[in-house]
Amino acid sequence: MTDRLPLRAEGLHRFYRRGGSEVAALLDVSLTCSPGETVAVTGPSGSGKSTLLGLLAGLDDPDGGRVTIYGERLSHLSDRQAALMRGRHIGVLTQASGLLGHLDVLANVQLAESLRRTSGRAPGAAPGAEELIERLGLSAVRRARPATLSGGETARAGLAVALAGGPDVLLADEPTAEVSADEEVTVLDLLAEWRPAGGATVLVTHSAVVAGRADRVVALRDGRVVGAAA
Repeated sequence: MTDRLPLRAEGLHRFYRRGGSEVAALLDVSLTCSPGETVAVTGPSGSGKSTLLGLLAGLDDPDGGRVTIYGERLSHLSDRQAALMRGRHIGVLTQASGLLGHLDVLANVQLAESLRRTSGRAPGAAPGAEELIERLGLSAVRRARPATLSGGETARAGLAVALAGGPDVLLADEPTAEVSADEEVTVLDLLAEWRPAGGATVLVTHSAVVAGRADRVVALRDGRVVGAAA
């Protein structure tokens, strides 16, 4: 690791084809996260928030710019290389749950935990699968398959998978969108407790409550940064 910054995105551009036209989803977006920092990304629907999170996670590649994790390039890797890098460093919660349908909730969390454990983290450096499930209120559905979960249970199970094993970078797209107001407070308290201590946390959100818990807020509009950024 040659860069002390856990997450750095430089000059990201992303374009999509819509009919015969090219649509800009992101235009020259840069973002860096200092060790231990939580950044909230806000903006109206269609502003590029989810696109940005996909690029930061290596789930998609930018048309310009790059993303690095501790100086190691994540952008423009093969699918296999990107998946291995995510497994080592990144916990990601997208609006699609990301849960494996043939595994129950506990097995999904344990699988994510085992992938990060093999990357060199010491046991005890992060909450275990059983603790994550209990603290996120999932004990009653720990042996349930994803298809049988409610929206709130699915969101909390996806968050447990993202947190499992203590990732260096935690990326969450609307982490409290499917939970009640009381559950939102619980989820935010746990995120504050379990966020990567020397890594980076990026929360994409419409919630003022979530944004208010962040160390810094970056606002997007029409694919560009219009608020505080660095």
